[in-house]
Amino acid sequence: MSPRLAPRRTPHRAADTPVVHRVAAVLLRYPDPAALACLDDVAEALPAVTDATDRARLAAVAAHLRTLTPTEAAQRYVATFDHSRRRSLHLTYHRHGDTRARGMALLALKHTYRQAGQEPPEDELPDFLPLVLEFAALAPEPGHRVLVQCRAGLELLRRALAERRDPYTPVLETVCGRLPRPGRRERETWQRLAADGPPAEQVGLDPFAPPEYMAGASAPAPHPVPVPPSVPAPTGESR
Repeated sequence: MSPRLAPRRTPHRAADTPVVHRVAAVLLRYPDPAALACLDDVAEALPAVTDATDRARLAAVAAHLRTLTPTEAAQRYVATFDHSRRRSLHLTYHRHGDTRARGMALLALKHTYRQAGQEPPEDELPDFLPLVLEFAALAPEPGHRVLVQCRAGLELLRRALAERRDPYTPVLETVCGRLPRPGRRERETWQRLAADGPPAEQVGLDPFAPPEYMAGASAPAPHPVPVPPSVPAPTGESR
């Protein structure tokens, strides 16, 4: 499939999108034994995905993970997502790099989570894609807005995976395909970021944000460690 643009095969914000997001969150978590055990929950949830293409994509990734031992799955996950910044699961990095703008974006994400009644975990950056997808499954309206705001990171990650024909590519194809089609300016921005990479200003992730985001916010950890999923089995309804 061309890495240029994920085709949108399902209606924008279809009723089964929370199920898709919850399944995708499980598939993109670090595959330790506890996470791999959640593949049974994925199998039970997949019939609720009404679009046949999306259902097949997600099922293919789950089937691939079932063929691996926990050690093999972990090694391949690390090789895919931790050994290349182009394939980082931290979405704001793709647009902002390690800059002040990223620090602001991370605090804004925490603010969005808290406004929706979801406290972000302290051991994970709020732009970690599995966490964003879990949030979108639980709070579809603000979660959709977050995914749209992070669209550049999603598309750049999808392209990077597609270029290497990575087994995780169908998950990103499905997630991106559930978003509205981008405009010309968005596509041009992605092309520039793909060619030039994120900004290189090395300032750390200190919290530079407006006062409304600073109140009660804590500085994000610089290097989060992926944790296994702790979400219940996906269902056809968002909670």
